[in-house]
Order: sequence, then C-alpha cells, then structure tokens
Amino acid sequence: MGNKKNGIVLSLFLITLCLGINKALCQSIIAIGFKENTKTKSSFLSRLVEIKIGDQPDSLALANDVRRLKRLPSCSHAYFQVEKKKEGYKVVFGFQENFTIIPTVNFYNTNDGELAVQAGVYEYNFLGRNITLGGLFQHDIFNSIAVNFKAPQLITKRFGLGFNYANLTTKEPVFLDSGTANYRYNNVSYELLGLFQFNLKHRIELGGSFFTEDYEYLDGATASEVPQDFVVDKILLKLIYDYNNLDYYYQYVSGFRSVLNFQHVISTDNVLPSFTIFFNDFFYYKRIAKKGNWANRLRLGLANNDDSPFAPFAVDNNLNVRGVGNTIDRGTGVIVLNTEYRHTLVDKKWFSVQSNIFIDAGSWRNPGGEFGDFGDSQNFRVYPGVGIRFIHKRIFNAVFRLDYGYGLTDNATNGFVFGIGQYF
Repeated sequence: MGNKKNGIVLSLFLITLCLGINKALCQSIIAIGFKENTKTKSSFLSRLVEIKIGDQPDSLALANDVRRLKRLPSCSHAYFQVEKKKEGYKVVFGFQENFTIIPTVNFYNTNDGELAVQAGVYEYNFLGRNITLGGLFQHDIFNSIAVNFKAPQLITKRFGLGFNYANLTTKEPVFLDSGTANYRYNNVSYELLGLFQFNLKHRIELGGSFFTEDYEYLDGATASEVPQDFVVDKILLKLIYDYNNLDYYYQYVSGFRSVLNFQHVISTDNVLPSFTIFFNDFFYYKRIAKKGNWANRLRLGLANNDDSPFAPFAVDNNLNVRGVGNTIDRGTGVIVLNTEYRHTLVDKKWFSVQSNIFIDAGSWRNPGGEFGDFGDSQNFRVYPGVGIRFIHKRIFNAVFRLDYGYGLTDNATNGFVFGIGQYF
C-alpha cells in the first residue's frame, strides 16, 4: 500500500515538474516596445512589425522585423533586445532615427551649355508615419514643378496610396533622318497608385495616370511627316512589381533586388501612337571586406518598335550613363549595366566619405530597328569614371554625389554629374 502511495506522489511530482519546465520553455512575449524614436510614432511601428504579444520569441522573425524597420525612410539603423521577465519576455526594438525633412538639389549642364537646376524639399516621415510629402522646382531652360505624396501604410500596414502631380517643361531633342530638331516639350500629369506589400520581400504598385503632352517646334531639322506643333492627351496604366531582399547597414548594402515596371500608354492621336513598354532593373550588392561595397544595376527593357522620333528609352547623363550628356539619343529597347566599387575613406558616428570607381555601359535598339542594333558600335557606349560621396548617416538619403565619366566609344564625350542619393 505504501509503495503504491509513494508511486502516485512521485508521478504527480514528475507531472508538475514537466508542466513547470514546459511553461518555462514556452513563455511568450508579454510586451513590445521601441526606444530612440522621437518623431516616428510607436503605434505606427508596433502595427508594422510582424511579431506580436503572445508569440514565442523567434530570432529569425525578429531579424526580419529589424530589416523591415531599416527600410523605412525614418530609420538609419535598427536592432532588437529580448529582456527576460518573470511572466515572459519583453522585446525592445532600438530605432535610431533619420532626420527626414530633406532639401533636394541637383544641377547639371544642358546640351546648350546652360546650367540646369532642380531644387525642392521633401518630408519622408510626415505625421510620424513614414509618409512622403513634398515637391520640387526645376529650371532646365524652362520652368517645371512637381508634387508627390506616398503613404505605403495609409489604409492598413500592407495597403497604401500614392499621388503625383507634375507640370514639366524641357527642351527635348527629336532625332530625324535629316538631323536633330529641338522642341519645347510640356507634360502635365496626374497619377494615382495603389500600394500593396505582400510580405517583407514582395510588393506591387498598381494604378494609372492621365497626362497631356505638348510639343512646340523651336529650331533645327524638320520633316514633312513630323508636325511642328501638336498636343496629345494620354492615359497610362502602370504595374510595378518589386522583389526586395536587400539588407542595410548604414551606407553599406548587400543582397539582391528586382524591380519590374510595366506600362501601357493609350494615345488619342496617331502622331504619338499608343504603346506598351516594360523594363526590369536587377540590383546586386556585396560587401567587400570591412570598408568596400560592390554595387551593380542591370536594366533590360523593350517597347513597341515604332519608327518614331519620340521613342521612349533615352540615353541620358542623369539616368543611365554618367558623362554622356542629356538625352543624346533615343531607342525602343535598352540594355544598360552600371557597376561600381564604393570604398569608405572616412567613417565617423554620423558622417562618412566614400570613393567610387565605376563603369557605365549600354546599348539601344533604334526606332523601327532590329535586335542586331544592340551590337552596333554606333549604339554602344562605355563610360568609366570616378566619383566621391559625402554621407550624413542620420539624415535620410543625405548622400551628396559627384561623378566624372569619360567616354571610350565612338563620338564620346565626358562630364560631371552631381546629385543627391546614390546613383543606384
């Protein structure tokens, strides 16, 4: 009888011990907090992270949330800490903030030798919720303005909206068989986009815009089949799919990203016919030792192969080939590779300086041409160069960039390109 009683007591003890061990092992998260965020609202951040109260601590899930936070414009660096409490675990995210009210200034020489200036101001953390709101003024022979609004988490943590207005006027070269014509080009557009993020790596933008293009002949060559003055209303339908597996550590980037941009333009006038265009940007970044960063961008794109002087892909100093000049050619297909090595020369707590060695190379398909145009030496351009970056590590996108590109191919040019933010 005594042995049976002792056995029951021992069994109850073992069950109680096992339950206690299991409870200790399975204690959940009882609190989630944020520190160092002064402007960014904690309520916004708590809604954004995937880990929730009641979950088990998971280092992989927490690491993914840190990556998610570091992609926010208001975040210069993020990390997590897990604190053991009697009742469970408290997770605290460190959130080192960027200054996010940013003036933007770009200047460059036009093909006429004039100085073009672009200036504006943007708030990337409006209302403490990482909403982008701002606008810019541009003087590129003519004056232009643009206003932008983007709120990726406006409706839910995955769904938001974007709105853009632009009234842009530039002097545009149009390449005719008889030579180059110069037009005053004006584009007034209203764009609305829905923004949806499936998870940390996948997101889309879907929407469209209504815009009016106004071409007014200035000087240069003419052609009987190309009118000198015309106005065309258009509707643009757009889809952007973004796969993003990049990881950031201050000025260093590592990982892979792919951005697909698909557009269909419906025109009301055959002088500028309807067309479909797509291009995909592939990015690959790799840390090299302690202070190096290898960065690459490959763009592949095609559009309707109309034999039109108004082809959609441009060869341009500020878009794809540094030092080549501003809109020096156009095409209906594009292959461009930008590769550069960035090396940190100075690295302080809030400031760093990077040197830069790059090669920009690309080729275009002529309007109405063939795929063999990509191999034509007249369409192929190679521009190596050097540059320098001055980076403020606590101000969003505060990378002051100066590059000098020198052409190696036929009829090459050379020149400086200055801007805000990394080139890619």
